[in-house]
Amino acid sequence: TEELSRRLTDLGLKLEAIERPGHDITGPLVVGRVLTKSPEPQKNGKTINWCTVDVGDANGTGEPQGIVCGAHNFDVGDLVVVVLPGGVLPGPFPISARRTYGHVSAGMICSAAELGLSSEADGIIVLPADAGAPGDEAMGVLGLDDDVIEFEINPDRAYALSLRGVAREAALAYGV
Repeated sequence: TEELSRRLTDLGLKLEAIERPGHDITGPLVVGRVLTKSPEPQKNGKTINWCTVDVGDANGTGEPQGIVCGAHNFDVGDLVVVVLPGGVLPGPFPISARRTYGHVSAGMICSAAELGLSSEADGIIVLPADAGAPGDEAMGVLGLDDDVIEFEINPDRAYALSLRGVAREAALAYGV
């Protein structure tokens, strides 16, 4: 990423930023399928959901994970993003199996805000039905394994507003 950015800058494109979404997420971040969702009203007036989530073999046992979730924008059968114990989310926020709301929650069903993708959380991320199978790595599904290069485009470089134009510049940069 740095070399490509440098070469394109040498050709006249002005580097504005290199974004690395997901660079501060470590550990198991996987696709999960919600198997059960049981709403449980709490004394503080909040209702949490006690869920079992299929994470395939990602947890080492193949057994569903029990996870407490405060969001309500998902249903049984939905594919969701799950960080398992041992993972670390941006912050840093280490994830472990811990007792909360009367259950041992072994992981977390994630929102875009918790993954550092948005400043707002409208609930957890519900993936499309064809996003993968339980236990699949979620970094690629979310596009978190790719760096993003941002350029400031001057008016005389309008061709660089398209991927094709930047690809042509990259071909020149590498002598292809």
